[in-house]
Amino acid sequence: MPVGFLTDEQRQRYGRFQGDPTPEELARYFHLDDSDRNFIASRRGDHNRLGFAVQLCTARFLGSFPEDLAETPATVLATLSRQLGIGQPDCFVDYCTGRQRWDHTVEIRERIGYVEFSDGVTQFRLNRWLYALCWTGTDRLSTLFDQATTWLITHKTLLPGATVLERHVARIRLRVQERLWSSLVRGVSPEARQKLEMLLAVPDGGHHSLLDRLRKGPYRRSAPELVRALQRLEEIRSLGIDVGLSLRIPPGRVQALARFASTAKASAIERLPEDRRLAILVAFAITLEATASDDALDLLDILITEIFSEATKVGEQARLRTLKDLDAAASRLGQACRVILDSSVPDSDLRAAIFKALQRDDLEASLNQVDKLVRPPDNMYYQELQRSWGRIRRFLPPLLKTLKFGSTPAGKVIAEALEFLAEQDGRGKLDQVRLEVVTRGWRRYVFQSDGTVDKKAYVFCCLDRLRSALRRRDLFIAPSIRYADARIGLLSGEAWEASRSTICRSLGHSLSGEETLTALTGQLDQTYCSVAANLSANKSARVETAEDGRDELVLTGLDKLEEPASLIRLRDAVNARLPRVDLPEILLEIAARTEFTAKFTHVSERESRVGDLGTSLCAALIAEACNIGLEPLVRNDVPALRRSRLSWVNQNFIRNETLTEANACLVAAQNRIPVVQLWGGGEVASADGIRFVVPVRTLNAGPNPKYFGYEHGVTYYNLISNQFTGLNAVVVPGTIRDSLFLLAVVLEQQTELHPTEIMTDTGAY
Repeated sequence: MPVGFLTDEQRQRYGRFQGDPTPEELARYFHLDDSDRNFIASRRGDHNRLGFAVQLCTARFLGSFPEDLAETPATVLATLSRQLGIGQPDCFVDYCTGRQRWDHTVEIRERIGYVEFSDGVTQFRLNRWLYALCWTGTDRLSTLFDQATTWLITHKTLLPGATVLERHVARIRLRVQERLWSSLVRGVSPEARQKLEMLLAVPDGGHHSLLDRLRKGPYRRSAPELVRALQRLEEIRSLGIDVGLSLRIPPGRVQALARFASTAKASAIERLPEDRRLAILVAFAITLEATASDDALDLLDILITEIFSEATKVGEQARLRTLKDLDAAASRLGQACRVILDSSVPDSDLRAAIFKALQRDDLEASLNQVDKLVRPPDNMYYQELQRSWGRIRRFLPPLLKTLKFGSTPAGKVIAEALEFLAEQDGRGKLDQVRLEVVTRGWRRYVFQSDGTVDKKAYVFCCLDRLRSALRRRDLFIAPSIRYADARIGLLSGEAWEASRSTICRSLGHSLSGEETLTALTGQLDQTYCSVAANLSANKSARVETAEDGRDELVLTGLDKLEEPASLIRLRDAVNARLPRVDLPEILLEIAARTEFTAKFTHVSERESRVGDLGTSLCAALIAEACNIGLEPLVRNDVPALRRSRLSWVNQNFIRNETLTEANACLVAAQNRIPVVQLWGGGEVASADGIRFVVPVRTLNAGPNPKYFGYEHGVTYYNLISNQFTGLNAVVVPGTIRDSLFLLAVVLEQQTELHPTEIMTDTGAY
């Protein structure tokens, strides 16, 4: 059993200071709250109070009491001395040599609630956590050691000696490995065991075992290499090694053993103990076919991409070489067009005028040149692709014979087309093909003028669709690791039935899928019919045909509505009655009315409080919500707003669970207001922007290719909730983050907007 896996660096930093703590660590672990100060104040002498504080905070930070207090960094002493009002930290030397430090460790252990590592309950919880971590993961022992150290510190357990914890982690890891090995070999039949052992045997006169040969995947990009990869897959299937895998064994552990079998020497595997050797071979056999299939598909994707890329490159180079000929032919045709467009030439003399300017043979030659050189917008470079037909013909038959593709509904047509090609086996012309697989860009090449199907074009079209479908996982194979069915992870069977009602209820759907689809279909059909019936009478919307022949919906701009005089007077009257206050004042007032700050508790010590904690919490909330950091809120003349206090509060009190409880408190307080009950439940609030392209240049309009392309646009930023729709809206530049304008929206309506929405939306940013 390995017990010496720790590096020298890990042993040196275990339970000891490694240089000066960062400012964040000082603020989180070495800040003294009111209860800490009261506990420390009972000590006599500055050296006792400072030493007691050092041991108290060090236990929180390191998870143990340091053996040599003289190693305490000077920054820690300075931080604690400043908080305790001790002017000379040098007195700490007297504490380091005294005997009272050992009595203080007992008091601190009882004060913080630390337990020893030998505690039975603690070891049981640690063992269970470590066992689950080892069973489901493949972390190294050194990583597990660090994770166990963090767990002990988090759960207030004093760290044992490094060797003790090292042996403990190694013992748990060995138990997990032995269980894994026994689980893998439990269901192996004697026949399968014999076949697995034969993988390590070297044939007479040979130099490599069957294991060495089978685990070598393709390494060159060529059609013959793909054929060899498919032959390797067929050979693996012909072995007939049938081993069962329990569903309770994590796939990651099996793959880790298979990776070891794929890299280790066969002689090294052969020297392993029987259970471990057989477990490694079982894992290798389980994943071997899937790995070989993935290797073949990876190489197939590379080859198809390479063939199409080379064709595109050759076609573009050929087009560049013919640009001069195309320009000359287009120039001559342009002369004829200018004669046609000349209004002074009568229609009866048009042909004579054209032939006078240009010879008939020149026009015919120019027209033929243009027809020959011009390519359609969605050109597939089929002429260049035909040069690679020999490579396709070499690997396509064994590919379709060896791999059987499954499909999702979106890839069903492609799978059927590939099955049809496999049945044809490259013989004769194609009949009864699946025409649905042919896209618009491929139609001109697949369907010839006489109505027949071009076999090569159809095959290239299927390969193009095959590559796209594999990447989208519309097609999949089994067994596989990288190209498996993406729906495998979905709930099904008893697991789905157990969660079905909860999931459907949360989504607002019926338990019957047919009923939900019928309702959605009827709603969609009703909406389409309503829009179609009113479209002809709608003067603000019309359908126009664009230059490319597609229909586009055109909306007429809305006219500006003048504000009535009564609305202007009402706005002036309301603004005159609104107090001009800052956002911090609003938050402090709401904190006093609702006491939502009481929901913020310390991350590890529930009773840890300080004076004016509500002020510090409100400041930290504003810093987080406004993305401004703590610096603008720091005031050294106010204890609640000092940097150390704010940083300590931010790291220990503000987290997801406390924010959730505080929001619930605010929602409950708001719902007690009678008028609020008429607005809605208050469960939904959102601040977001809607982007529009504007036809004119304005101050707020700007370019943003992500949303506006080559145009200029603006963002209509609005704050809404189900308690009051459209609290406020502003037009902001479409080139700046929307969240930067959130406070502008909030402060415009600070008397009407409840702090619930302020905390919910600003916290999201």
